[in-house]
Amino acid sequence: MDERFRNFFRANLDLERGYENTGALRPTLLSYSDSYVKLIREGFEQILSDDSFGAADYERLTDIEFPDREALQAYLRSLYEYLFNDAPGQPMPPGY
Repeated sequence: MDERFRNFFRANLDLERGYENTGALRPTLLSYSDSYVKLIREGFEQILSDDSFGAADYERLTDIEFPDREALQAYLRSLYEYLFNDAPGQPMPPGY
């Protein structure tokens, strides 16, 4: 996993900011260079297709717990749709 991709999660989706719903995450991401946005998109695609990436891995990145891999994958798919396919709202992690 690319360090810049890890840093995106640490900086934008950690326990402190992961539950914010200000509408700023997508515009913030899209304000960066096209190459950075592409890197983040490809990183999402990689972890969504990686059967070994699970709730414990996500918790190490963000300090946010998911009950299981299925719940994490549903959240990540929704987040991908929000960031890259214009889904109407940013999804929230469990417990929101």
